[in-house]
Amino acid sequence: MNNPEKAVKYSDRRVEYQDLITATQLQKLSATLDRDDPIPRDGDPIPPGWHPLFFPKLPPTRELGRDGMIKEIEDWQGADPLPIRMFAGSRTRFLMPLRIGDRARRVSELISTTPKEGRSGRLLFAIYRHTISTAAGVAIVDEWDMVFRDELKGPARTQPPGEPAPAGGAWEKTVNPTPVMLFRFSAVTFNPHRIHYDHPYTTGTEGYPSLLVHGPLTSMLLYDLARDNNPGATMTGFDMRAKAPLYAGQPFRIIGSPREGGKACDLWAVTPQNTVAMEASAMFA
Repeated sequence: MNNPEKAVKYSDRRVEYQDLITATQLQKLSATLDRDDPIPRDGDPIPPGWHPLFFPKLPPTRELGRDGMIKEIEDWQGADPLPIRMFAGSRTRFLMPLRIGDRARRVSELISTTPKEGRSGRLLFAIYRHTISTAAGVAIVDEWDMVFRDELKGPARTQPPGEPAPAGGAWEKTVNPTPVMLFRFSAVTFNPHRIHYDHPYTTGTEGYPSLLVHGPLTSMLLYDLARDNNPGATMTGFDMRAKAPLYAGQPFRIIGSPREGGKACDLWAVTPQNTVAMEASAMFA
């Protein structure tokens, strides 16, 4: 069960959640991603990188902002919260598996905030640390980088030229991010951010050309590419950086290559224009 107490603000810098690790959540994500995974059983470990399925924030709908999200940071130099948010990166370490049937706790802390001025106005770079534990001890330590910014003023945004994607990956898969896939991912992660399902809001208010693919969704696809191509290996870490948006209805590629020695691999999500949308590395024991 989830405990949403004090979960609507990070002004106090720390919130706690509790949840029961269930097979149903895994089955929902597996169906969303068109995976033919076996039905999970009690005691099975959850796949690495699938922990964001658990510990959802549960504020009442009346407390959500215009973008569908809660106001997480309310102490930005005494000013109003910056309304637009983006998932920028993560660093995750796996110490022991989460297993179906575990009663788990997540402690989420706002580690740092760094204000800056950009071409589009004020920016706030924030780092969150999520520590997930079970009765056996700490299982996962997950740091997320978020960027908050002012609303877009003027014409819709233009994406700068991207970094060319690497050639010759050892593994490759094409993903078609349909609006239905994005909606189902929002549902299974209880993510109400309107940029993933509300086209008029996404294009008219935030200035994107179409619905955005969730950063955590792209990250999970890269996790799975690494896991599927390293059967039997134990993943110990995963570092990710988002570099450009991906959009609904525009198929993209995920590619990967093992490093020499077999203890790590490099991964990329590649836009239809053959530029890097996300880069990551996975480490194994």
